[in-house]
Amino acid sequence: MSHRIRTWSVVVLSTLVLALPSRAAGDAELLKDLTSVIALLGLPCGQVVSAVTLGDNDHVATCQDGHRYRVFVNAEGRVVAQKQ
Repeated sequence: MSHRIRTWSVVVLSTLVLALPSRAAGDAELLKDLTSVIALLGLPCGQVVSAVTLGDNDHVATCQDGHRYRVFVNAEGRVVAQKQ
């Protein structure tokens, strides 16, 4: 994975954390941000239609095509999306 993609993924995920306090607007932004992170990681998704927050920087995203990913920051500080 290129350095640019990792950097943008961290930026987008950081934005997710900052957007969480405002729930109503934050939900739509969270879905957009998760969609961007998954696309930047090169995984099939289309658009994230729902998300469940498991913890800080830890979400399960459900895509319109049925794929589900756990998107989180690993111990090395990298954004990771694991297929569920």
